[in-house]
Amino acid sequence: MTPGLPARPAAGTGAFGAIWFVYFAGIALFNPYAPLWFKELGFSTLLIGAVASLQSWTRVVAPYGWGWLADHGGRRVRLIRIAAAAALLAALGFLVVRGEWAVAACTTLLFLANGAIVPLCEAALAARLTGASGFDSRRYGRVRVWGSLGFVVSVLAAGALLQRLGIGLFPLLLGALYAALLVVVLRLPEGTPEAAARAAPPAILPVLRRPAVAWFFVSVALTVLAHTALYVFFSLLLDERGYAKSAVGALWAVSIVVEIVFFWFQGHALGRFDPHRWLCWAGLAAALRFAMTAAAEGHTGLLIAAQLLHALSFAAHHAASIVLVSRHFPGALRTRGQALYSVLGYGVPGVLGGLAGGWIAEHHGLTTVFWVAALAGLGGSIAALQAQRNEFCVSRDASA
Repeated sequence: MTPGLPARPAAGTGAFGAIWFVYFAGIALFNPYAPLWFKELGFSTLLIGAVASLQSWTRVVAPYGWGWLADHGGRRVRLIRIAAAAALLAALGFLVVRGEWAVAACTTLLFLANGAIVPLCEAALAARLTGASGFDSRRYGRVRVWGSLGFVVSVLAAGALLQRLGIGLFPLLLGALYAALLVVVLRLPEGTPEAAARAAPPAILPVLRRPAVAWFFVSVALTVLAHTALYVFFSLLLDERGYAKSAVGALWAVSIVVEIVFFWFQGHALGRFDPHRWLCWAGLAAALRFAMTAAAEGHTGLLIAAQLLHALSFAAHHAASIVLVSRHFPGALRTRGQALYSVLGYGVPGVLGGLAGGWIAEHHGLTTVFWVAALAGLGGSIAALQAQRNEFCVSRDASA
């Protein structure tokens, strides 16, 4: 399916842009700097990996649970508001907790609530951007780019502030960002298209049994598993190699700048090639990126080059995945399809990556984590080829 324009203009997408901006500003604070705050609290590398992996543990259950509620109750906007309020309460907990169990509890609650925001907003936005000509990837990129902008502003500003004022400022910044998220979510219009309540929503298991869909999720999972090295251990690796917190933020920002460029122009890029091909290239880019990161001992230029590959390894991968989720899970399946993308694509791989990466780092060093991540990216590319082959066979049989 070639992405095209919807039948009518997609009004009201500005509210989604605001949510994306603040939500990913919060992620930009948590992912790079929470491990450094945990280290300041005296946590071991293995414990840091375990606590950071709680974000992924919640993605195993939370997105699908929220999606099920939305598909059965049709109250998507109300659920997003409830989730944002719960996330703020959890974020405020970091102001007072210091023990490992209390920190783990706040992290779990924070991301159980967070698990609603992305899949429900993605589903609502996809409903607006899907028309007679299919999913409008160009407009999606123009909205999603605000998340990237929020990330780069936050990671740079937080890096400078934490370098100047100390990592102890982290909980206060986190609380402020989640307060801002609640404010913008409360401004989401009630008129946002929501799934109507249905007595018997269509079953999703038959879709998951299709080989093309199964291989698609395998590909996503392996490529995201590779990126767990980035999300959990990249800041720790840079800290171990002697980089200042401002430099850590700058290296994260490099990747987000190229992500912004891709999202802005993705309407032209995605229409030129099948999304499965983009997934294949993304896996190869991830393999190269993390191999370069592992090998870049003392070579900042090589690290920068590796971060530039983020345009393919993450941005192209995410955009192509959203196109395929919309293709495989249309209409009444859309919210649960987005939720499964979070669960199978990010939740399970994040859990495995956080725990296994922590063990590898403890026994073999942080650099080894990135060599293993490169292998996972290569596996994601191979699985994408299998997904493309199976979908081609189905299309050929249908036209025969």
